[in-house]
Amino acid sequence: MFKKLFGQGSGQGGGGGPANSANSTGRTVDAIQKLGETEELLIKRRSLLEKKIALELAKAKEYTKAQNKRAALMALKKKKMYEAQLEQVENNILRVNEQQMMLENQRTTVETVSALRNAAQASKATMSEMKINDVDQVLDEINEQTDQMQQIQDAMAQPIGAAADLDEDELLGELETLESEQLDSELLEPQPVPSARMQAPAHAAPAQAAPARAQAQAQALPSVPQSRPAAARPAKTAEEEELEALEKEMAA
Repeated sequence: MFKKLFGQGSGQGGGGGPANSANSTGRTVDAIQKLGETEELLIKRRSLLEKKIALELAKAKEYTKAQNKRAALMALKKKKMYEAQLEQVENNILRVNEQQMMLENQRTTVETVSALRNAAQASKATMSEMKINDVDQVLDEINEQTDQMQQIQDAMAQPIGAAADLDEDELLGELETLESEQLDSELLEPQPVPSARMQAPAHAAPAQAAPARAQAQAQALPSVPQSRPAAARPAKTAEEEELEALEKEMAA
C-alpha cells in the first residue's frame, strides 16, 4: 500500500528520478511498513495484557471470597505487573504512530518539492524556446501586414473613371455661386402690403363690442317684477267670525 502511495513499484522509483531519490523512497516505504507491522504487534500485545489483567482481577475476587488472602495478594501483584506492561505498550504504540506520521509527512513534502522542481524545469525549458527577438519579429510582421492592408483599403477608396477627373475646388466655387444667386433673388422679391379693407375689421371691432357690453350690463341688473302685488285682504269682523263658527257647528 505504501509503495503504491509513494510511487514505488518493483523495487524502483516510480518518478524516474535519480538513483539516490529512488533509494530514499524505498527506505522510507520500508520503514513505514515496518512501523505498521510493529504497531499491529503492539496492539495484539495490548489486547493480551488486558485479558490477563481482567483474569487476575477475577482470581483476586474469588480468593477474597474464599478467604484465601495470600492467593488474592499474588493475583493483585500479577495484575499490577500486567498493568505496568500495558502502560509501556501504550507508550510504544504512541511513539510508533508519531514516527509513522513523521515519515509520511516527510515523504509527502519530498514528493511535493520534486513535483515543483519538475514544473520549474519545464517552465524554464519552455521559456528557453521563446526569445524576445522572436517576439519582436512576430510583432513587426503583424504591424507590416496591418499597414499593407490599410494601404490596400485606401487605394480601393480612391475615385476612378470620370469621377477622378473632377476638380473639387471648382465644384465648391460653383456651389457658392448658386447660393449667392439664391440669396439675391430673395432680397429683390417685393414684400406683400396689407390693404385697407383687411384693416377695417380691426377698427370696427370696438363698435361691435359696445352693444354686446351694454347687453351684458343689462343682464347683470336685477329683474323688475311684471305683475302687481295682490291687495291685502281686510280683517274679518266679529259677526263674520261668529257666523263661520255656527256653520262649522251645524256641519258637525
